[in-house]
Amino acid sequence: MRIPKRLIKALYKLILPIVILILLIFFGLSLSLIHIASDPPKATYLITPDKYGRLSARGAKITDETWSNLDGTQARGWLLRGAQGKPAIILLHHYGADRSHVLNLGVKLNEATDFTILMPDLRGHGQNPLVRYTTLGGSETEDVLAAIEFLKSLKTPENTMLVGNEIGIYGVELGAFAGFRAASKENSITVLALDSVPLTSDEILYLSIRRKYPFAASYTSSLASTVANLYLYGRYTRDSLCDVAPLLKDRKVMLLAGIEEPLLQDSTQKLIGCFGPGADIQSYTGLAPSGYDLINASPEQGNAYDQRVIDFFKRAFGVQTLPEPSQAVTTIKMPDQKASPSSTSMTEY
Repeated sequence: MRIPKRLIKALYKLILPIVILILLIFFGLSLSLIHIASDPPKATYLITPDKYGRLSARGAKITDETWSNLDGTQARGWLLRGAQGKPAIILLHHYGADRSHVLNLGVKLNEATDFTILMPDLRGHGQNPLVRYTTLGGSETEDVLAAIEFLKSLKTPENTMLVGNEIGIYGVELGAFAGFRAASKENSITVLALDSVPLTSDEILYLSIRRKYPFAASYTSSLASTVANLYLYGRYTRDSLCDVAPLLKDRKVMLLAGIEEPLLQDSTQKLIGCFGPGADIQSYTGLAPSGYDLINASPEQGNAYDQRVIDFFKRAFGVQTLPEPSQAVTTIKMPDQKASPSSTSMTEY
């Protein structure tokens, strides 16, 4: 029995507006979700160099610097100068954090090595950010390269180059993702200590949406991902770090992860197998806590974590001498830290 053409046309006119309405609803929801994810939560800094400097002579030497990103926007960071000709280390925080989360580690690294330390706010992060929105890894990669250009432009009072030819990267989650991708584009990045490393920007997107909307986060983050590149003007990357890892087999790498976020623990473990034979990799993926949740660690746990990172950079860059008595490492408890009931030990795997 043939369906009359008139009936088909009537059904078409009835169903088409419904389909269009549903598509518009999904598109609007997707835009709303990526907008939320690209605007990280803001908070006052845990501690500033002014306050830190009252407790640490080395911390009092920190300066607040700005420089230009490769896309013409402005970046900012705290700078702690080291000795002439020595390496520099860039410390990159995770999504939803800011440069104050790495300030304590930065001062300790400078005290232990006399390296120059740069602690930027990633775009979209920190108090009154210079760039309002994050791209969840795409533009942040280019921002790391711009930070390296800034470091290489620094001069001593004698007008000679302050920083040597080697750069180290410490990064957590979003910071680790951006630092890893930057290392594939910049040969001067020779040492990386990366914590809770996502393989893709989609994983960072998922975690950011799950913080606000735990229910069905995998579906809502997938919706946001479909329009992410459109919303972020083509700056949302689809790369997987597993595709990039073979390019870094000649770098010295330490990968860290903790039990507090299984997704990032799993992705970090997967990344280990992406480097291929001959890679110089150390891995500790059973930490409790890792850098991803260090704000909830006890002072003892925080000190143990920091010392692991410091020792790695010292070995990787060939620092053999112990700090002079006047350079003894400063231990400062960050404000609002509290011990996590589940964070009772640090385990190596």
